[in-house]
Amino acid sequence: MKSQKWLVPTFYIVFLMLPIYWLLNMSFKTTNEILGTFSLIPLEFTLDNYRKIFTDPTWYNGYLNSITYVVINTVISVSVALPAAYAFSRYRFLGDKHLFFWLLTNRMAPPAVFALPFFQLYSAFELFDTHIAVALAHCLFNIPLAVWILEGFMSGVPKELDETAYLDGYSFWRFFVRIFMPTIAAGIGVAAFFCFMYSWVELLLAKTLTSVAAKPIAATMTRTASTAGYELGLLAAAGTLTILPGAVVIYFVRNYIAKGFALGRV
Repeated sequence: MKSQKWLVPTFYIVFLMLPIYWLLNMSFKTTNEILGTFSLIPLEFTLDNYRKIFTDPTWYNGYLNSITYVVINTVISVSVALPAAYAFSRYRFLGDKHLFFWLLTNRMAPPAVFALPFFQLYSAFELFDTHIAVALAHCLFNIPLAVWILEGFMSGVPKELDETAYLDGYSFWRFFVRIFMPTIAAGIGVAAFFCFMYSWVELLLAKTLTSVAAKPIAATMTRTASTAGYELGLLAAAGTLTILPGAVVIYFVRNYIAKGFALGRV
């Protein structure tokens, strides 16, 4: 019986990991082998796909561009969401609930709705094909999400903490940075994680607002067609490398995410 109770979780984990293994398996194959044979391991093991990504500026610049605007967006989103979430959690003002709901409606809208307005605005202000253009566009979705997550964490902190700090002579920003932010560190980690992941996987706005200088890796991956067809091995290698930043972020914030599921709005 003890061995049987592990059967379902083991099968589920294998089922989840199978696509990742198959992507990794394909990344070490040539396109001809992928199309011609079905094998659990590469019959003609090759590193050419990874070699091309790390030596071709078109490919490795795609990763650098993606990481650049994702980090910028995460920093901006969390920095703006922190004071906004504090205001929603500590104060009551006219229209606060309506404003909070309006923020969430921006997160509910599909990116395609905003693609054309962003394109025209950034072209007019000469921000098209820049990292900051994509970072600011993603703020429209990530700031409401971060505010919603952080407000849940902040509401769980007793207001007496604020009052005690003020009685001890702390200014607002000194209290906020030195006492309040460490108290909700788990919420900040969770909010940063979700902002990072959304910005990393979003394709439509990133592709629409860039062309060459700031083109993300996802856009590069959609342009691998040649006269012989798609370079499937190269696509698989690029996809494998695309998973790594998300895996690294998950590793560093895994404890915060666990606390988020237990305490916050996750």
